[in-house]
Amino acid sequence: MFYLTEQFFSIQGEGKYAGVPSYFLRTGGCNLSCPGFGAKYKINDLECTGCDTYFAVDSHFSSQWKKITDLKEFIQRLDEEFKKIGYLPHVVITGGEPLLYYADRVFYGLIKWLVKRGIQVTFETNGTIEIDFERYSAYKSCIFALSIKLSNSGEDFHKRINFRAIKSIVLNSKDSFFKFTITKQLINTTALGEIAVVIQDYKNPLIYCMPVGESRATIWHNDRAVFEFCMKYGFIYSDRLHIRIFDTTQGV
Repeated sequence: MFYLTEQFFSIQGEGKYAGVPSYFLRTGGCNLSCPGFGAKYKINDLECTGCDTYFAVDSHFSSQWKKITDLKEFIQRLDEEFKKIGYLPHVVITGGEPLLYYADRVFYGLIKWLVKRGIQVTFETNGTIEIDFERYSAYKSCIFALSIKLSNSGEDFHKRINFRAIKSIVLNSKDSFFKFTITKQLINTTALGEIAVVIQDYKNPLIYCMPVGESRATIWHNDRAVFEFCMKYGFIYSDRLHIRIFDTTQGV
């Protein structure tokens, strides 16, 4: 059993596969809350801050999440969606933190089905959960966008950085790349040093940097600084196309 907050067909808006038509499955629940990212939302008139997908992270929204218990039924409905699209799209599994469910029978059954169909699967993960790749070998055929959180997330270092989990993913997956969400303030202080700590064990890793922002306004506040930071240090700039186009709308 796993929880799903939304599923939709769209265009990947960030990272290595930006611009690629993709079908998104967003799971519910996360082991991080990232209050430092500052996305504002309300719970019973209480002002809260967190990541830009707070509706998939904060357990107060769990009553709105859909419980997936029947693998066969879910696969049938997903197959119907693909037939409507007319081809097998790239599938992006995001969250929340989708790897919370990596060993779940229903969730892993879905991954095996996708891989067997020859569908390219990318996980958007914070890189804190260590996968048993030998026991759950279908993950070896998947791509991992390692969205490692830096200090601007507001999370403690030992909670947001798991070197063993990161190394396991880099060594065992079909492909992986690093993606850091940064601000102008972090660039002016510790961004470069923090990134260096995360990537220190890897030779020529792909590193994408993108501006923090749950809306056009917050992206505009940080994008130029991130753009120039990437030019200075040879990183790859990643925009956030879905937010540029749709602003704060979900399901895009």
